[in-house]
Amino acid sequence: MTPDPKDAPVLPLDGLLVLDMSQFLSGPYCSLRLSDMGARVIKIERPDGGDLSRRLYLSDTEIGGDSTIFHAINRGKESLAIDLKNPADLAALKRLVARADVLIQNFRPGVIERLGLDYDAARAINPRLVYASISGYGDEGPWVMRPGQDLLAQARSGLMWLNGDADQGPVPFGLAVADMLAGAACCQGILAALVRRGISGTGMHVQTSLMEALIDLQFEVLTTHLNDGRRVPKRSGYRSAHAYLSAPYGVYQAADGWLALAMTPLPKLAALMEIGSLAPYLDDPAAAFAHRDTIKRLIAEAVATRSVDDWLSVLEPADIWCARVLDWPELLASDGFRVLDMLQTVTRADGVSIDTTRLPLRLNGHRPAKPQAAPRIGDHSDLIRKEFDL
Repeated sequence: MTPDPKDAPVLPLDGLLVLDMSQFLSGPYCSLRLSDMGARVIKIERPDGGDLSRRLYLSDTEIGGDSTIFHAINRGKESLAIDLKNPADLAALKRLVARADVLIQNFRPGVIERLGLDYDAARAINPRLVYASISGYGDEGPWVMRPGQDLLAQARSGLMWLNGDADQGPVPFGLAVADMLAGAACCQGILAALVRRGISGTGMHVQTSLMEALIDLQFEVLTTHLNDGRRVPKRSGYRSAHAYLSAPYGVYQAADGWLALAMTPLPKLAALMEIGSLAPYLDDPAAAFAHRDTIKRLIAEAVATRSVDDWLSVLEPADIWCARVLDWPELLASDGFRVLDMLQTVTRADGVSIDTTRLPLRLNGHRPAKPQAAPRIGDHSDLIRKEFDL
């Protein structure tokens, strides 16, 4: 049943003021989630260029003078242009800190201290402030001053050795997973600190880093490594999909597309797919890992003989965990995607219009919409300065 719009709840963070002093991806992703759940987010930007991600192009597409990634991650926010080297602007910002509920920053180590807006300084201004810091590698140790960039964090985290086939070397994710996960972890910490503030009346310092987020992402397999003689993960040499899972786990090319097979009892799969050549491997439970590549090659040969739909018609009724591998056009055209209602069009007064995603949560059955596009630099400066007497 489609929820009635008049029953839409007040968003849970309505009335909270968030100052986002971060840029690029991790911090802005955190404040995007807070914004989607009702918080008012004021993005603090340099007057001369603003957030560097305004010019971080993923393609040659530019919308209203800014990159698509900037629009995607900063929709629904307000922009206040502040020159942090200008004493009057910095003093105005500190007056705004006194009124805020949350402050997010991801400056390079030492910068926020020089500005006089580190946690201790901000707490002296506003004891109720929830202050969130995102770094590359924490605030101590030999990596502190290294660039906190997604690919470099992936490289140092061990993550790349879980992807790809055994002979490929390290394979990075095709997404900025360190940034997104650090932003999500920071958002969780902020929400928990706000709950605690409701109990105690005082704020808290929430800290995370790209490295901590990537270590947490790997908690399942890293725990196995730590308690399994610290053996190095062994990726499959053929169609690897998970270093620790046995055949048939992987993706296989069919006659007209690709078929994903998840955890499945090998004897059951062999019977359904009529793969007689798997017989030598069916009696020994350890064979599915010990002979993983051989087994996967035999399955691949069978999968290649028929269409994806043919295989789904055989495997799905037998409760085999499998799926067609969709590309983006196929995903967007699917009923399974459309029913989620995960897309929206956001607009701005200057005519900018961009299609993007929505909050991946439903609240009392409703998925909140926020139709405002990302702001231009300083779009709201005059109104914010007047409202807060800056």
